[in-house]
Amino acid sequence: MHPIRPLIQATDLMQLINSPDLVLIDATNGKNARENYIQKHLAGALFVDLDNQLADIKADVSQGGRHPLPTLAQFSETLGKLGISPQSHVVVYDDKSGANAAARFWWMLLAIGHSRVQVLDGGIQAAERAGVPMSAGIEQPKENLPYPIKAWQLPQADMAEVEQVAQDPDYLVVDVRDHDRYLGLVEPIDLIAGHIPGAINIPFSENLDANGLFKSPSELKAIYQESFAERPADHLIVHCGSGVTACHTLLAVAQAGLEIPKLYVGSWSEWSRNKC
Repeated sequence: MHPIRPLIQATDLMQLINSPDLVLIDATNGKNARENYIQKHLAGALFVDLDNQLADIKADVSQGGRHPLPTLAQFSETLGKLGISPQSHVVVYDDKSGANAAARFWWMLLAIGHSRVQVLDGGIQAAERAGVPMSAGIEQPKENLPYPIKAWQLPQADMAEVEQVAQDPDYLVVDVRDHDRYLGLVEPIDLIAGHIPGAINIPFSENLDANGLFKSPSELKAIYQESFAERPADHLIVHCGSGVTACHTLLAVAQAGLEIPKLYVGSWSEWSRNKC
């Protein structure tokens, strides 16, 4: 089977709607996300909750940040309850062009070795424009056994590694938050404003065009090849506030045909509570 691209267009999704392998996931998160899902979602899409299913949130945010990964056992159970098996073709979307939290779910599936996963380019808005059927209420999954998982297979960096390499010119730490947050001019979520010393800023919004669609692979490749400057993927670390929108940039890098860098899941939410 040929590898599939990380992104799928709404028109191509239309061709998959009746596939028995398709599992549609609505990963929209934020205020009133579940209520909004109940009011309108792609027909057949199942809701996944960032806080309760895609993270294992601790009482102490300094230990792993605001959205640490769930345990493998927790994620295995979640996937089974969503009806996702190793044979499933998963298409995941949100209402923020993949940034909250479709790309996170994409990365997590890819990180356990599940290659048949794509993010819907442009999210629910693009799907609605393309005439993808919509529905309301709560969809019922066809539950499977817990998904067999052995390990997280995509590279990650922890806080100690980031501290060690952030100011080493042979490495590159990329902060994908908005530029004003990187500069420390505003901080709407975490306790302290600023950025990791040595980190550069490439806001994840630069992955998108004016219509909220990802830029072409060639455009994305130009952005990241210039910044990465021949550094190998294991010398590149990407982070955000809590390891969610960083996955948007990892998705863009993959769409560009480049090797996926390391994800620092704890991100600024962990770093700022320990190193500032």
